[in-house]
Amino acid sequence: MSSPATPSTAPAGQVPTRTRYWVVAFAISLAMIQYIDRACLAQVQPEIMGDLKLSNEQWGYINSAFALAYALFEIPTGWLGDRIGARKVLTRVVLWWSVFTAAVGAAWSAGSLMVIRFLFGAGEAGCFPNLTKAFSTWLPRNERTRIQGVMWMGARWGGAMAPLLIVLVMVFMNLNWRWAFVVFAMLGAVWAAVFWWWFRDNPQDHPRVNAAELELLRENQQNATGHGDVPWRLLLSRPSVWLLWLQYFCLSYGWYFYITWLPKYLKDQRSMDFNSNAVLKWLADHLERTADGTHGWFTHAQTGKIVSATLAGIPLFCGGIGSLFAGWLISRLIANGGRPLVVRRAFGVIGLAGAGTLLLASFYVADPLWAMLAMGAASFSNDLSMPGSWASCMDIGGKYAGTVSGSMNMMGNFGGVVFPAAAGLILAHTSQNWWLVFASASVIYFLGAVCWFFIDPVTPLDAREKIAT
Repeated sequence: MSSPATPSTAPAGQVPTRTRYWVVAFAISLAMIQYIDRACLAQVQPEIMGDLKLSNEQWGYINSAFALAYALFEIPTGWLGDRIGARKVLTRVVLWWSVFTAAVGAAWSAGSLMVIRFLFGAGEAGCFPNLTKAFSTWLPRNERTRIQGVMWMGARWGGAMAPLLIVLVMVFMNLNWRWAFVVFAMLGAVWAAVFWWWFRDNPQDHPRVNAAELELLRENQQNATGHGDVPWRLLLSRPSVWLLWLQYFCLSYGWYFYITWLPKYLKDQRSMDFNSNAVLKWLADHLERTADGTHGWFTHAQTGKIVSATLAGIPLFCGGIGSLFAGWLISRLIANGGRPLVVRRAFGVIGLAGAGTLLLASFYVADPLWAMLAMGAASFSNDLSMPGSWASCMDIGGKYAGTVSGSMNMMGNFGGVVFPAAAGLILAHTSQNWWLVFASASVIYFLGAVCWFFIDPVTPLDAREKIAT
């Protein structure tokens, strides 16, 4: 709902400042840090499983422990952001999850690692609901979908870099996996300190925002006030909210493969025989140290890890491109007269149906590089639905954007609870039948696509003033 019309207070001809884009920069950098901290565990899975003597089932439960906490704390941290502001909540949760990123290095058993990852997930849960809350205050409505696409591009690219980063940190700093997590924890601590110093919940309180920029943000003024009066009955009575939750569950179920089981799939099912692909052979030839030490930087074993980490990063890298592309194109289509309801539905259906088709197709591609590119196309398609999903939370939620986005991400991450455990059980009880893992994700993707045919992504909870559909 927009604020009542009031006369502009901006001097005639004043050019708006662009302070709001620094908020976007903070969001992108945090999204990257969050995904680096989240995804780096999968890359050192063989080392951790070997050192701690873990089974496939235990590894699945460890990843599900993270996703369970991430899901359970979405609504509480989103609600807390609505009540006391994103500045206080984001600073606290980033410091919290940074502590438990470092604590991974102290794990001594399956149980200890499960507890650490649960507490880590509880902190990370506050990230995107409170970034969305900040956007609902700092961004005019016509910029939100595009910026959501940019932010999710940063998140995915952070995850894409994580496998390679952790290998390089371990090689160049001569660290084992335990100390590598301490290094990554420092990124969040630095971000939290700078964010607390710079950010303000209300743009009116920031000294670098001029009157013309405040005029751009005038309709958001009601979103900047703290409150705790969430209309839960209204929220729970909206079919579109339930369908938005379900489609995000379906999206997350398939997507969690990339940050949990993908490195093991590559190790077990995809040969790293560099001669099988000309591009991989060229990459290995330029990385691997020759016998006389005059060429290359890495041993044969290190080269294998780097190539594998590079392949593991392809899906999230392509997903980032999908988020950026969708955010840009949705904004352009709506600006040129497209109905937001129709445009968002179309991207949701096409994105999730395409993800299900391409992920299953990648299983049948023999060449390891082309298989990963097919998987990258699946991730690209997956993320076509992301900007519309999160922009819908802002339009539906209004001043309750933190709570609505938190509820959607909570339901989505229940998919992240189910998939790692389900994949571990499938592999343990079907003689490593990876096809069933892929097929289950594909079917659930299609269920998510069906949901989008019936979602109203634009009508606010307080529908006294309906956004153009």
